[in-house]
Amino acid sequence: MSRSFPAVALLAMLALWLAASYGVRYGLMEDGQWVGLCSAPTSLWQCQVRSLLGLGIHFQVIAWAALVVALLCQLVPGRGGWWLAVLALLLGVPALVLYTASIAVFAVVLAALRLVRRRG
Repeated sequence: MSRSFPAVALLAMLALWLAASYGVRYGLMEDGQWVGLCSAPTSLWQCQVRSLLGLGIHFQVIAWAALVVALLCQLVPGRGGWWLAVLALLLGVPALVLYTASIAVFAVVLAALRLVRRRG
């Protein structure tokens, strides 16, 4: 296994996660079909997910969680901090896509800085 394999695998995973986040945004949150179906009181699980995600977006839950984890990963040394940075990226990417970019951008930058920090 080459030395750059973990970095390439992480970038590929983040690209897939970004595509999935855009799929949720344009396929569930902004699609006119779901707006019409979920405007009437129904018990579709997709409408409940859409409603909870909308509340999370409104209260910026995902973005603040990403920022807290990104700040925490700066303090934790070694592999633990690296894995926390990956978690912060996994939270920050959907937050960027789902309308909370003003906070999530700081989380993504902090997490990326932690990932490229030289071990010392």
